[in-house]
Amino acid sequence: MVRFDSSILLREEQDHTVQSILYAHLTIKYLLEARARIVLVSDWSDGINSRFPDLQSVAEHLSLVLGVNVVPSQCLSHYSPPSEALEKMKVLLLENLSEFKGEVCNSLEFAETLSSGVDIFVNDSFSQSHKVLASTVGVTSFCYSSIAGFQFEESLRKLKNAVGSGKRPHIAIIGGTNLSNKAAALCSLASVCDGLVFVGMMSFQIMHVLGFLVPLNQLELGATKEASELVQVAQDRNIPILYPKDFWCLNEKVPNQLELFPAHAISKGWMPVDIGPSTLDEIKALLKKSKQKATWIGPVKFKSRHASAVGASKLACILNALSQGDCDVTIVGSVACKTMTDESSSIPAFSVIENASIWWDFLKGRKLPGVMALDRAYPFKIDWKSVYREPAQPLVVDIGSGNGVFLLGMAKRWKHLNFLGLEINEKLVRRCLIAVHQSDLTNGYFIATNATSTFRSIVSCYPGEVILVSIQCPNPDFNKPEHRWRMLQKSLVEAVADLLIPNGKVFLQSDIEAVAVRMKEQFLRYGKGKLSILQAQDTTKYRGWLEENPFGIRSDWEQHVLDRGAPMYRLMLLKSNIVH
Repeated sequence: MVRFDSSILLREEQDHTVQSILYAHLTIKYLLEARARIVLVSDWSDGINSRFPDLQSVAEHLSLVLGVNVVPSQCLSHYSPPSEALEKMKVLLLENLSEFKGEVCNSLEFAETLSSGVDIFVNDSFSQSHKVLASTVGVTSFCYSSIAGFQFEESLRKLKNAVGSGKRPHIAIIGGTNLSNKAAALCSLASVCDGLVFVGMMSFQIMHVLGFLVPLNQLELGATKEASELVQVAQDRNIPILYPKDFWCLNEKVPNQLELFPAHAISKGWMPVDIGPSTLDEIKALLKKSKQKATWIGPVKFKSRHASAVGASKLACILNALSQGDCDVTIVGSVACKTMTDESSSIPAFSVIENASIWWDFLKGRKLPGVMALDRAYPFKIDWKSVYREPAQPLVVDIGSGNGVFLLGMAKRWKHLNFLGLEINEKLVRRCLIAVHQSDLTNGYFIATNATSTFRSIVSCYPGEVILVSIQCPNPDFNKPEHRWRMLQKSLVEAVADLLIPNGKVFLQSDIEAVAVRMKEQFLRYGKGKLSILQAQDTTKYRGWLEENPFGIRSDWEQHVLDRGAPMYRLMLLKSNIVH
């Protein structure tokens, strides 16, 4: 299933010199060449894309631009899984997701229907990555693998590069409004940039804090404190703050006449509508001096507007000229992007991030839900010699190692083995690594990762043999009992079965019997016939469960359960030594 960006693939002009269009096409082309059957999903607005009155018209457009027959399906409205329709079709297009409440509220029931029969989810709609949607977040719980498409990955690269690239000096040109809501992001920007240039409504708030006389009706109420903190960050770093030196202004009594005023001396009754020539000259001089990196975010926009305002266009020309050289130019926001594109006479040499909301959230330090939901399945490069003193010793892997009590205890007892904990919670992993260092352990290590998708990549490159894999007490979702074992997906079980040595073991346990039963069933079903229940277990007295922990070392949760007198449901599986 591909979650595509309708703002890209539904454009009338599909110019492949535009990177976002090129990469969006490459995602579909790659999957088709790999003989994948594809379910296309997205949302589109009738107001913005009025050329598409119905699902059929969208399918016809996609068929034309992608060069493949795209078949529309209304299976969501008819409550039938997409997989049934896909059996006869190569590419299927589902209905407009904006018509379903389950999409916006990230309904797991809707996400399950949406992803029915889907093995791999490909998110290629980076513009929605700041939202929690069923089609970008919820579906990842039901697919064996969830990955980024080429357009998504390129957009994420641009976002990171725009903020974190090492090119200096870096000048940020800031338009738009709502300083109070963006204060944290602006302070973050001020901490990494080498100059701030304000060209929109926020410039009045900055000028006010700096002690200049500005029209009170241009100030944002309640934003003085945030503006002061922003200015302080910039001054502490000794970076320049540029604000407009002059404005083109409009008087309602003479609507066809614009007058140029100094920024600090706008006459009563006149309203700024555009930045003036002195402002543009100062910006041009600063950018020409830096010539390394510039980011323009937000429109050159004021409360009053006039058709003859050309400040944004002239700013775009300045940046476009810089981008043709060695300067890295990034444009953020739909208005700024359109202005730059309109003024570019050649193939754009600048980077574009059309959705400004993603940029602001990223600068605020927020995790983007659409990004966090995807697998971190890229190949791991681990220097095992630096991790373990004896990197070829047999390996024990604990999946979901938590705070590491079990694994650390095992590592201290059995020095002739190496122990590896895989845990998705980065804070817990940091604590475990500190404990390893403090205990002078040379046979224990922890990695922060989603083992469901990365187990094979990590463990397959280990130089020794894998003799034991344990999964203990998967964190249950008590709101959705049927989802408690979601961590145990087919791809993980298959990887464990493949990488264990013959006669290697799998240890499973949980304090919830239904979870333990489900784990057992999953391993027996997807273990490729290589795994079986260890016969030493008493199948009558304890209904097939192990009475005691066979290692004599308990995790903290296991100890907590036993202390309250509750049972643990344990199971040991053995990998056959017969080569199939």
